[in-house]
Amino acid sequence: MTGEQKPAGGGRRSGELKPARLGLRDVVRVGAVGLRTRPTRAFLSALGIAIGIAAMVAVVGISSSSRAELDGQLDALGTNLLTVAPGVRLTGEQAQLPLTAEAMVRRIAPVRAESAVGKVDDAAVYRSNKIPAVETNGIIAYAARTNLLDTIGATLRSGKWIDAATGHYPATVLGASAADRLGITKAGPDTQVLIGNTWFTVLGILEPAALAPELDSAALMGWPAADTTLDFDGHPTTIYTRSDDAQVEAVRSVLGATANPEAPNEVDVSRPSDALAAKQAAGQAFTGLLLGLGAVALLVGGVGVANIMVISVLERRAEIGLRRSLGATRGQIRTQFLTESLLLSALGGAGGALLGSAVTAAYSSYQNWLTVIPVWSLAGGVAATLVIGGLAGLYPAIRAARLSPTEALRTG
Repeated sequence: MTGEQKPAGGGRRSGELKPARLGLRDVVRVGAVGLRTRPTRAFLSALGIAIGIAAMVAVVGISSSSRAELDGQLDALGTNLLTVAPGVRLTGEQAQLPLTAEAMVRRIAPVRAESAVGKVDDAAVYRSNKIPAVETNGIIAYAARTNLLDTIGATLRSGKWIDAATGHYPATVLGASAADRLGITKAGPDTQVLIGNTWFTVLGILEPAALAPELDSAALMGWPAADTTLDFDGHPTTIYTRSDDAQVEAVRSVLGATANPEAPNEVDVSRPSDALAAKQAAGQAFTGLLLGLGAVALLVGGVGVANIMVISVLERRAEIGLRRSLGATRGQIRTQFLTESLLLSALGGAGGALLGSAVTAAYSSYQNWLTVIPVWSLAGGVAATLVIGGLAGLYPAIRAARLSPTEALRTG
Protein backbone atom coordinates (compact mmCIF):
# COMPACT_ATOMS: atom_id res chain seq x y z
CA MET A 1 0.00 0.00 0.00
CA THR A 2 1.60 3.25 -1.12
CA GLY A 3 1.09 6.81 -0.03
CA GLU A 4 0.19 8.24 3.35
CA GLN A 5 -3.00 7.00 4.92
CA LYS A 6 -5.29 9.47 6.55
CA PRO A 7 -6.82 8.55 9.87
CA ALA A 8 -10.39 7.35 9.65
CA GLY A 9 -13.12 9.83 10.42
CA GLY A 10 -10.91 12.84 9.85
CA GLY A 11 -9.42 12.54 13.40
CA ARG A 12 -6.21 14.06 14.68
CA ARG A 13 -2.92 13.11 13.10
CA SER A 14 -0.82 10.70 15.09
CA GLY A 15 1.76 13.40 15.80
CA GLU A 16 -0.72 15.87 17.33
CA LEU A 17 -1.05 16.14 21.13
CA LYS A 18 -4.31 16.43 23.02
CA PRO A 19 -4.47 18.84 25.98
CA ALA A 20 -4.21 16.87 29.22
CA ARG A 21 -7.49 16.54 31.10
CA LEU A 22 -7.26 17.28 34.83
CA GLY A 23 -9.14 15.17 37.32
CA LEU A 24 -10.62 16.57 40.52
CA ARG A 25 -7.55 15.60 42.55
CA ASP A 26 -5.26 17.24 39.97
CA VAL A 27 -7.38 20.39 39.98
CA VAL A 28 -7.13 20.67 43.76
CA ARG A 29 -3.39 19.96 43.71
CA VAL A 30 -2.71 22.55 40.99
CA GLY A 31 -4.97 25.07 42.73
CA ALA A 32 -3.05 24.58 45.97
CA VAL A 33 0.29 25.38 44.28
CA GLY A 34 -0.12 29.10 44.84
CA LEU A 35 -0.99 28.55 48.51
CA ARG A 36 1.98 26.24 49.13
CA THR A 37 4.51 28.45 47.38
CA ARG A 38 3.39 31.54 49.28
CA PRO A 39 2.36 30.18 52.70
CA THR A 40 2.75 33.44 54.59
CA ARG A 41 0.56 35.37 52.16
CA ALA A 42 -1.96 32.51 52.07
CA PHE A 43 -2.08 32.44 55.87
CA LEU A 44 -2.57 36.18 56.18
CA SER A 45 -5.23 36.16 53.44
CA ALA A 46 -7.09 33.26 55.06
CA LEU A 47 -6.74 34.99 58.42
CA GLY A 48 -8.43 38.11 57.08
CA ILE A 49 -11.33 36.02 55.81
CA ALA A 50 -11.42 34.02 59.04
CA ILE A 51 -11.68 37.17 61.14
CA GLY A 52 -14.67 38.34 59.13
CA ILE A 53 -16.43 34.98 59.41
CA ALA A 54 -15.45 34.64 63.08
CA ALA A 55 -16.97 38.04 63.74
CA MET A 56 -20.21 36.94 62.10
CA VAL A 57 -20.34 33.59 63.91
CA ALA A 58 -19.41 35.18 67.24
CA VAL A 59 -22.05 37.89 66.86
CA VAL A 60 -24.66 35.33 65.90
CA GLY A 61 -23.61 32.96 68.68
CA ILE A 62 -23.34 35.57 71.43
CA SER A 63 -26.59 37.18 70.36
CA SER A 64 -28.34 33.80 70.24
CA SER A 65 -26.97 32.89 73.67
CA SER A 66 -28.03 36.26 75.04
CA ARG A 67 -31.42 35.86 73.42
CA ALA A 68 -31.83 32.42 74.99
CA GLU A 69 -31.01 33.94 78.37
CA LEU A 70 -33.47 36.78 77.74
CA ASP A 71 -36.17 34.33 76.68
CA GLY A 72 -35.63 32.39 79.89
CA GLN A 73 -35.91 35.54 81.99
CA LEU A 74 -39.01 36.72 80.14
CA ASP A 75 -40.62 33.30 80.47
CA ALA A 76 -39.91 33.45 84.20
CA LEU A 77 -41.65 36.82 84.28
CA GLY A 78 -44.81 35.21 82.99
CA THR A 79 -45.15 36.05 79.33
CA ASN A 80 -47.74 33.28 79.05
CA LEU A 81 -49.45 33.74 82.43
CA LEU A 82 -53.12 34.77 82.47
CA THR A 83 -55.30 35.21 85.54
CA VAL A 84 -59.04 34.91 85.96
CA ALA A 85 -60.78 36.75 88.81
CA PRO A 86 -64.39 37.63 89.67
CA GLY A 87 -65.51 41.04 88.49
CA VAL A 88 -68.46 43.18 89.51
CA ARG A 89 -72.12 42.51 88.84
CA LEU A 90 -74.38 45.07 87.19
CA THR A 91 -75.83 45.83 90.62
CA GLY A 92 -72.38 46.82 91.88
CA GLU A 93 -71.89 43.75 94.05
CA GLN A 94 -68.75 41.63 93.94
CA ALA A 95 -69.25 38.67 91.61
CA GLN A 96 -68.18 35.10 92.36
CA LEU A 97 -66.56 32.45 90.19
CA PRO A 98 -68.55 29.19 90.05
CA LEU A 99 -67.22 26.06 91.74
CA THR A 100 -66.72 24.46 88.32
CA ALA A 101 -64.55 27.31 86.98
CA GLU A 102 -61.23 25.51 87.46
CA ALA A 103 -62.37 22.30 85.79
CA MET A 104 -63.78 24.28 82.86
CA VAL A 105 -60.57 26.27 82.40
CA ARG A 106 -58.49 23.10 82.40
CA ARG A 107 -60.43 21.91 79.34
CA ILE A 108 -59.01 24.70 77.15
CA ALA A 109 -56.56 22.84 74.90
CA PRO A 110 -53.62 25.33 74.85
CA VAL A 111 -53.66 25.70 78.68
CA ARG A 112 -50.58 23.83 79.92
CA ALA A 113 -51.03 24.46 83.66
CA GLU A 114 -53.78 25.76 85.94
CA SER A 115 -53.94 26.54 89.64
CA ALA A 116 -56.04 28.68 91.96
CA VAL A 117 -56.40 30.35 95.33
CA GLY A 118 -59.60 31.14 97.18
CA LYS A 119 -60.03 33.86 99.78
CA VAL A 120 -61.19 32.61 103.16
CA ASP A 121 -63.64 35.14 104.60
CA ASP A 122 -63.65 36.14 108.27
CA ALA A 123 -60.24 34.55 108.93
CA ALA A 124 -57.84 37.18 110.23
CA VAL A 125 -54.21 36.22 110.85
CA TYR A 126 -52.40 37.05 114.12
CA ARG A 127 -49.05 36.23 115.68
CA SER A 128 -50.74 35.45 119.00
CA ASN A 129 -54.15 35.60 120.64
CA LYS A 130 -53.05 38.68 122.61
CA ILE A 131 -53.08 40.93 119.54
CA PRO A 132 -56.11 43.28 119.29
CA ALA A 133 -58.59 42.11 116.68
CA VAL A 134 -58.31 45.33 114.68
CA GLU A 135 -54.57 44.88 114.11
CA THR A 136 -54.75 42.43 111.21
CA ASN A 137 -51.67 43.86 109.41
CA GLY A 138 -53.58 43.46 106.15
CA ILE A 139 -52.80 39.72 105.98
CA ILE A 140 -55.39 37.67 104.07
CA ALA A 141 -56.00 33.94 104.43
CA TYR A 142 -56.20 31.95 101.17
CA ALA A 143 -56.87 28.34 100.34
CA ALA A 144 -54.32 27.24 97.72
CA ARG A 145 -53.90 24.36 95.31
CA THR A 146 -50.81 22.21 95.71
CA ASN A 147 -49.47 23.12 92.24
CA LEU A 148 -49.62 26.88 92.83
CA LEU A 149 -45.87 27.46 93.13
CA ASP A 150 -45.05 25.71 89.87
CA THR A 151 -47.77 27.61 88.02
CA ILE A 152 -46.82 31.11 89.12
CA GLY A 153 -43.07 30.45 89.36
CA ALA A 154 -42.75 31.33 93.05
CA THR A 155 -40.00 29.97 95.33
CA LEU A 156 -39.59 29.26 99.03
CA ARG A 157 -37.38 31.24 101.36
CA SER A 158 -37.74 28.77 104.20
CA GLY A 159 -39.49 25.47 104.95
CA LYS A 160 -41.58 23.61 102.40
CA TRP A 161 -44.77 23.96 100.40
CA ILE A 162 -48.17 22.42 101.04
CA ASP A 163 -48.56 18.94 99.58
CA ALA A 164 -51.44 16.45 99.36
CA ALA A 165 -50.83 15.29 102.95
CA THR A 166 -50.19 18.57 104.78
CA GLY A 167 -53.02 20.21 102.86
CA HIS A 168 -55.50 18.39 105.15
CA TYR A 169 -53.99 19.75 108.37
CA PRO A 170 -53.80 23.24 109.93
CA ALA A 171 -50.52 24.23 108.28
CA THR A 172 -49.79 27.46 106.45
CA VAL A 173 -47.21 28.99 104.16
CA LEU A 174 -46.73 32.73 104.63
CA GLY A 175 -46.05 35.26 101.90
CA ALA A 176 -42.85 37.30 102.17
CA SER A 177 -44.57 40.48 103.44
CA ALA A 178 -46.89 38.54 105.75
CA ALA A 179 -43.94 36.85 107.44
CA ASP A 180 -42.18 40.20 107.90
CA ARG A 181 -45.29 41.78 109.43
CA LEU A 182 -45.71 38.89 111.81
CA GLY A 183 -42.04 38.95 112.78
CA ILE A 184 -41.43 35.38 111.57
CA THR A 185 -38.06 34.73 109.95
CA LYS A 186 -38.00 30.95 109.76
CA ALA A 187 -40.59 28.22 109.32
CA GLY A 188 -40.71 25.24 111.63
CA PRO A 189 -42.95 22.95 113.69
CA ASP A 190 -42.60 25.22 116.72
CA THR A 191 -43.77 28.35 114.87
CA GLN A 192 -47.50 28.94 114.81
CA VAL A 193 -49.91 31.70 113.86
CA LEU A 194 -53.57 32.13 114.72
CA ILE A 195 -55.90 32.07 111.71
CA GLY A 196 -59.52 32.60 112.63
CA ASN A 197 -59.81 30.63 115.87
CA THR A 198 -57.33 27.88 114.92
CA TRP A 199 -53.59 27.64 115.43
CA PHE A 200 -51.74 26.88 112.20
CA THR A 201 -48.15 25.64 112.03
CA VAL A 202 -45.97 27.74 109.74
CA LEU A 203 -44.86 25.21 107.16
CA GLY A 204 -42.93 27.60 104.93
CA ILE A 205 -42.20 31.20 103.93
CA LEU A 206 -42.25 32.40 100.32
CA GLU A 207 -39.87 34.68 98.51
CA PRO A 208 -41.57 37.74 96.98
CA ALA A 209 -43.84 36.50 94.15
CA ALA A 210 -43.22 38.76 91.14
CA LEU A 211 -46.15 37.35 89.18
CA ALA A 212 -48.64 37.25 92.02
CA PRO A 213 -47.85 40.14 94.39
CA GLU A 214 -51.21 39.69 96.10
CA LEU A 215 -49.78 36.53 97.68
CA ASP A 216 -46.95 38.40 99.41
CA SER A 217 -49.36 39.47 102.15
CA ALA A 218 -51.16 36.13 102.33
CA ALA A 219 -51.35 33.14 104.63
CA LEU A 220 -51.82 30.12 102.36
CA MET A 221 -53.24 26.78 103.43
CA GLY A 222 -54.45 23.59 101.81
CA TRP A 223 -57.89 23.59 100.18
CA PRO A 224 -59.19 20.71 102.38
CA ALA A 225 -57.87 22.31 105.59
CA ALA A 226 -59.57 25.61 104.76
CA ASP A 227 -62.81 23.73 104.17
CA THR A 228 -62.82 21.69 107.36
CA THR A 229 -61.18 24.21 109.70
CA LEU A 230 -62.36 27.63 108.54
CA ASP A 231 -65.63 26.83 106.71
CA PHE A 232 -64.21 27.88 103.33
CA ASP A 233 -66.96 27.98 100.68
CA GLY A 234 -64.72 26.47 97.96
CA HIS A 235 -65.12 29.25 95.37
CA PRO A 236 -61.82 30.24 93.71
CA THR A 237 -60.86 33.89 93.96
CA THR A 238 -58.08 33.85 91.35
CA ILE A 239 -57.29 31.20 88.73
CA TYR A 240 -53.78 31.20 87.25
CA THR A 241 -53.15 29.67 83.82
CA ARG A 242 -50.07 29.02 81.71
CA SER A 243 -50.62 28.73 77.96
CA ASP A 244 -48.56 28.22 74.84
CA ASP A 245 -46.95 31.54 73.91
CA ALA A 246 -48.49 31.53 70.45
CA GLN A 247 -51.96 30.88 71.88
CA VAL A 248 -52.04 33.44 74.71
CA GLU A 249 -54.41 35.83 72.92
CA ALA A 250 -56.66 32.98 71.80
CA VAL A 251 -56.85 31.60 75.34
CA ARG A 252 -57.55 35.04 76.77
CA SER A 253 -60.48 35.51 74.38
CA VAL A 254 -62.29 32.44 75.74
CA LEU A 255 -61.27 32.45 79.40
CA GLY A 256 -64.13 34.61 80.64
CA ALA A 257 -66.88 32.63 78.93
CA THR A 258 -65.26 29.34 79.91
CA ALA A 259 -64.79 30.18 83.59
CA ASN A 260 -68.35 31.50 83.99
CA PRO A 261 -70.54 30.58 81.00
CA GLU A 262 -73.67 32.03 82.58
CA ALA A 263 -72.16 35.48 83.18
CA PRO A 264 -68.88 36.01 81.26
CA ASN A 265 -69.23 39.76 81.76
CA GLU A 266 -68.69 39.19 85.49
CA VAL A 267 -65.18 37.80 84.96
CA ASP A 268 -61.96 39.83 84.84
CA VAL A 269 -59.20 38.35 82.69
CA SER A 270 -55.71 39.79 82.82
CA ARG A 271 -53.97 40.95 79.65
CA PRO A 272 -50.82 39.18 78.45
CA SER A 273 -47.70 40.47 80.12
CA ASP A 274 -45.95 43.36 78.44
CA ALA A 275 -42.91 41.10 78.54
CA LEU A 276 -44.46 39.07 75.71
CA ALA A 277 -44.41 42.11 73.43
CA ALA A 278 -40.85 42.83 74.55
CA LYS A 279 -39.87 39.25 73.74
CA GLN A 280 -41.28 39.49 70.22
CA ALA A 281 -39.65 42.88 69.61
CA ALA A 282 -36.31 41.59 70.88
CA GLY A 283 -36.51 38.62 68.51
CA GLN A 284 -37.15 40.86 65.50
CA ALA A 285 -34.35 43.25 66.47
CA PHE A 286 -31.86 40.42 66.93
CA THR A 287 -32.78 38.88 63.57
CA GLY A 288 -32.26 42.15 61.70
CA LEU A 289 -28.98 42.83 63.51
CA LEU A 290 -27.57 39.39 62.71
CA LEU A 291 -28.47 39.56 59.04
CA GLY A 292 -26.93 43.01 58.68
CA LEU A 293 -23.67 42.16 60.43
CA GLY A 294 -23.36 38.86 58.60
CA ALA A 295 -23.76 40.54 55.22
CA VAL A 296 -21.08 43.13 56.04
CA ALA A 297 -18.64 40.46 57.24
CA LEU A 298 -19.13 38.38 54.09
CA LEU A 299 -18.74 41.43 51.85
CA VAL A 300 -15.44 42.33 53.53
CA GLY A 301 -14.22 38.75 53.10
CA GLY A 302 -15.17 38.75 49.40
CA VAL A 303 -13.31 42.00 48.75
CA GLY A 304 -10.25 40.54 50.48
CA VAL A 305 -10.31 37.41 48.31
CA ALA A 306 -10.70 39.46 45.11
CA ASN A 307 -7.79 41.72 46.08
CA ILE A 308 -5.47 38.82 46.87
CA MET A 309 -6.32 36.95 43.67
CA VAL A 310 -5.81 40.01 41.43
CA ILE A 311 -2.38 40.56 42.98
CA SER A 312 -1.60 36.86 42.58
CA VAL A 313 -2.38 37.02 38.85
CA LEU A 314 -0.13 40.06 38.39
CA GLU A 315 2.77 38.45 40.24
CA ARG A 316 2.49 35.06 38.54
CA ARG A 317 2.40 36.07 34.90
CA ALA A 318 5.59 34.17 34.20
CA GLU A 319 4.05 31.02 35.63
CA ILE A 320 0.92 31.52 33.56
CA GLY A 321 2.98 32.06 30.38
CA LEU A 322 5.08 28.98 31.03
CA ARG A 323 2.05 26.78 31.61
CA ARG A 324 0.38 28.09 28.45
CA SER A 325 3.58 27.43 26.49
CA LEU A 326 3.63 23.84 27.74
CA GLY A 327 0.10 23.27 26.51
CA ALA A 328 -2.26 24.35 29.29
CA THR A 329 -5.56 25.62 27.97
CA ARG A 330 -7.30 28.79 28.98
CA GLY A 331 -9.91 26.70 30.76
CA GLN A 332 -7.23 24.98 32.85
CA ILE A 333 -5.65 28.30 33.80
CA ARG A 334 -9.05 29.66 34.72
CA THR A 335 -9.82 26.54 36.78
CA GLN A 336 -6.46 26.78 38.56
CA PHE A 337 -6.99 30.31 39.83
CA LEU A 338 -10.67 29.78 40.59
CA THR A 339 -9.80 26.66 42.62
CA GLU A 340 -7.10 28.60 44.45
CA SER A 341 -9.67 31.25 45.34
CA LEU A 342 -12.12 28.63 46.59
CA LEU A 343 -9.45 26.87 48.67
CA LEU A 344 -8.41 30.17 50.20
CA SER A 345 -12.03 30.96 51.02
CA ALA A 346 -12.65 27.48 52.44
CA LEU A 347 -9.64 27.73 54.75
CA GLY A 348 -10.70 31.15 55.93
CA GLY A 349 -14.35 30.14 56.35
CA ALA A 350 -13.59 26.97 58.30
CA GLY A 351 -11.05 28.75 60.50
CA GLY A 352 -13.48 31.60 61.08
CA ALA A 353 -16.26 29.20 62.09
CA LEU A 354 -14.00 27.51 64.64
CA LEU A 355 -12.68 30.81 65.97
CA GLY A 356 -16.15 32.32 66.23
CA SER A 357 -17.44 29.23 68.06
CA ALA A 358 -14.56 29.40 70.53
CA VAL A 359 -15.20 33.10 71.21
CA THR A 360 -18.91 32.45 71.71
CA ALA A 361 -18.27 29.56 74.11
CA ALA A 362 -15.75 31.58 76.13
CA TYR A 363 -17.98 34.64 76.43
CA SER A 364 -21.10 32.62 77.25
CA SER A 365 -19.19 30.72 79.92
CA TYR A 366 -17.96 34.00 81.39
CA GLN A 367 -21.55 35.30 81.53
CA ASN A 368 -22.90 31.99 82.87
CA TRP A 369 -25.12 31.64 79.81
CA LEU A 370 -26.06 28.55 77.90
CA THR A 371 -23.90 28.47 74.75
CA VAL A 372 -26.15 28.60 71.69
CA ILE A 373 -24.55 28.58 68.23
CA PRO A 374 -27.09 28.11 65.43
CA VAL A 375 -26.00 25.46 62.94
CA TRP A 376 -27.05 27.72 60.08
CA SER A 377 -24.49 30.32 61.14
CA LEU A 378 -21.64 27.78 60.86
CA ALA A 379 -22.75 26.06 57.67
CA GLY A 380 -24.08 29.27 56.15
CA GLY A 381 -20.89 31.17 56.96
CA VAL A 382 -18.65 28.62 55.23
CA ALA A 383 -21.04 28.18 52.29
CA ALA A 384 -21.47 31.91 51.79
CA THR A 385 -17.70 32.35 51.96
CA LEU A 386 -17.25 29.79 49.18
CA VAL A 387 -19.86 31.47 47.02
CA ILE A 388 -18.46 34.96 47.54
CA GLY A 389 -14.88 33.68 47.23
CA GLY A 390 -15.78 32.02 43.96
CA LEU A 391 -17.38 35.18 42.63
CA ALA A 392 -14.44 37.26 43.85
CA GLY A 393 -11.93 34.92 42.21
CA LEU A 394 -13.82 34.65 38.94
CA TYR A 395 -12.55 37.92 37.43
CA PRO A 396 -8.87 37.28 38.27
CA ALA A 397 -9.23 33.73 36.90
CA ILE A 398 -10.72 34.97 33.62
CA ARG A 399 -8.04 37.67 33.41
CA ALA A 400 -5.29 35.08 33.89
CA ALA A 401 -6.80 32.81 31.23
CA ARG A 402 -6.88 35.63 28.67
CA LEU A 403 -3.13 36.26 28.87
CA SER A 404 -1.31 34.99 25.79
CA PRO A 405 1.85 32.92 26.42
CA THR A 406 4.17 35.46 24.80
CA GLU A 407 2.67 38.42 26.64
CA ALA A 408 2.76 36.59 29.97
CA LEU A 409 6.40 35.54 29.53
CA ARG A 410 7.45 39.00 28.34
CA THR A 411 5.82 40.90 31.24
CA GLY A 412 6.31 38.21 33.92
